[in-house]
Amino acid sequence: MDRPADAEPLPSPHRLGSGDMFRLGSHGMRTRPLRAVLSALGIAIGIAAMIAVVSIPASSSKALSDKLAALGPNMLVIKPGKSFMGQDAPLPKTAVPMIQRIGPVTAAGATGNIATTVRRNDQIDPGETSGLAVYAAEQNLLDVLNGKVHSGKWLDPVSAKYPTAVLGSVAATRLGMDNIDPARPPQVWLGGQWFTVVGILAELPLAPEIERSVLVGWDVAQQRLAFTGNPGTVYVRAQDNQVQNVRRVLAATASPEHPNEVEVALPSEALEAQNLAQESYSALFLALGGVALLVGGVGVANTMVISVLERRREIGLRRALGATRRQIRGQFLAESVLLSGLGGLVGVVLGVGVTAAYALSQSWPAVLPPIALFGGVAIAALVGAIAGAYPAMRAALLTPTSALA
Repeated sequence: MDRPADAEPLPSPHRLGSGDMFRLGSHGMRTRPLRAVLSALGIAIGIAAMIAVVSIPASSSKALSDKLAALGPNMLVIKPGKSFMGQDAPLPKTAVPMIQRIGPVTAAGATGNIATTVRRNDQIDPGETSGLAVYAAEQNLLDVLNGKVHSGKWLDPVSAKYPTAVLGSVAATRLGMDNIDPARPPQVWLGGQWFTVVGILAELPLAPEIERSVLVGWDVAQQRLAFTGNPGTVYVRAQDNQVQNVRRVLAATASPEHPNEVEVALPSEALEAQNLAQESYSALFLALGGVALLVGGVGVANTMVISVLERRREIGLRRALGATRRQIRGQFLAESVLLSGLGGLVGVVLGVGVTAAYALSQSWPAVLPPIALFGGVAIAALVGAIAGAYPAMRAALLTPTSALA
């Protein structure tokens, strides 16, 4: 019977929509779920490793930037060096007031080394120091360091004249003190006498030596602990655009007679160098993630080759029913891309979870670059397309008679 002239044309029997193609591709995954999961696992591990390796350094860099912004990259540290004979060369007692006369210097404060130990009580072995140092501290030190008090208070003009102490954050942990109760402040055995702890400092990333120390007033250190009054370390704040200029004149200003016996450091440079080292390790782990992704791609290719061999009869039947080589090739290529894409999605979720967990453990902000998240899935799909190209072409070349034989 002839069809009317104005009737809509019938669809071509050789046409297969993209939606149908992906449904056919997912059919192989649904019929062999365990194999699909194991094949996608390699892709997932590779993508997760790459996401974590890109995101964790980004989180570290953001945390570093936040620290430098909060503490300032304009702090310089002066320490005594060695004399010509190799002996320790003390800084002059006039070092701090001389440095404060430099125009671009906005603040300067010092600590002094005290040759004594601190313990939780007088019953502990004197040799058990817990790796803590004891320093005399000038009253403006906390302002120079841009530090904060975690609990209690800082040394003031009154308490600095009496046997009171402030603990760094690490020192407080090692001595078993987390908070200060003003009504019943704890005490430590310091230099053969009791000192009352009046405060605990928050973390100071640019001055880690302060975190591992016990600080007492400058005057009481001279009166009770045989402190000489010579500064051991001087912390200097300078105008941001004059840091390098101030750095060049600090040694000669602090010790005009022996400038070669003075060491000047910029702590922010050490943090930036540490971040650079972390980025170098990240590049190595990124390469390892790429290797894992390559192994996952080989696994997908192997799975698809085996799938073609196992489904020869299905291919022959579809070819006998009119499926073209292009449709057969598209079916297996779609299955490979879906398999890898699934692994990529799982890998992105794993990478985000690992990054968030690690950033939380380090008290960092979790930074997840969008290019890494979207790129992870795209890379996984690309790997799937490459891995499935050969098996798809091999399936398309099968003739109905050879496939059904």
